[in-house]
Amino acid sequence: MTVSLSRRAALAGAAALPLAGAAAPLLAGAHGGRAEAPVAHSFKLAEMPVTTLLDASAQREGPKPMFGAAASDAEFARVSAENFISDATLQFYFTPTLVDTGGKLVLFDTGLGNGGIAKALAAAGATPDQINVVVITHMHPDHIGGLMTDGAPTFSNARYVTGAEEYNFWSKREAGDRVGDLVAKNVTPLAEKTDFIDDGASVAPGITAMASFGHTPGHMCYMLESGGRQLLLTADLANHYVWSFARPDWAFSFDVDAEAASASRRRVLAMLAADKVPMVGYHMPFPAAGFVETRGDGFRYVPVSYQLMG
Repeated sequence: MTVSLSRRAALAGAAALPLAGAAAPLLAGAHGGRAEAPVAHSFKLAEMPVTTLLDASAQREGPKPMFGAAASDAEFARVSAENFISDATLQFYFTPTLVDTGGKLVLFDTGLGNGGIAKALAAAGATPDQINVVVITHMHPDHIGGLMTDGAPTFSNARYVTGAEEYNFWSKREAGDRVGDLVAKNVTPLAEKTDFIDDGASVAPGITAMASFGHTPGHMCYMLESGGRQLLLTADLANHYVWSFARPDWAFSFDVDAEAASASRRRVLAMLAADKVPMVGYHMPFPAAGFVETRGDGFRYVPVSYQLMG
């Protein structure tokens, strides 16, 4: 079908939900009397149409404990000022991605579950029942919240793909763990229709899983390839376009294993910079696509303008 696309594990369950809660006040769409904000952005990777979908956006106060707890106030403020952003507030973005392989419509992640994914798909010219494959990069609530709608699968005709290690971890959490409970509610009922994969697995033609463990125990990136071109869906490898890049060793408060997450960030961002491969990041400023360059001992995120439009 072708559619025109216009181990700190104990902390992880408690930590992931504040992200979801923060997004509720400002969902993508019309804001008061202002014009409706764009929620779908399409481009082509050679012959592969790719559409980023804005499920939600939200502002949050006091980002330092989340992104730079180990840094001094002065250093956090300096890094922020050098990149023309405030050290007192940040804007979150939640961006699933839709890929048309020519034979399959593949959706990566499902958003918070507040209805934003259906609106964004509609803006892209697609409906939930047209999705053939749903890939879950990891199982934090802002990625699996949209799997169910009113107790029924949102994507009624889809099969599902996720990391085996990721599911094995969260599905064994005791009752009362908020991430584990949501996995039991939204993911486990779909297990019979799910392929549980490991590093290097092929999801569909031109889509390959790449292990990037740390943010969660089985977190995956996905490499897209078409016509000799590549693009990496980085999911939550880096959660802010300044702090996570400029200081990849700064622990992010929602990482299950901060040391492993930092190692994955450095390894993958270095590869993207060296090979000049573009990326789509789930929490990057919408439309969430950009490039990576080295900058000192860290990196710099360079948003796309028109590079991926041709």
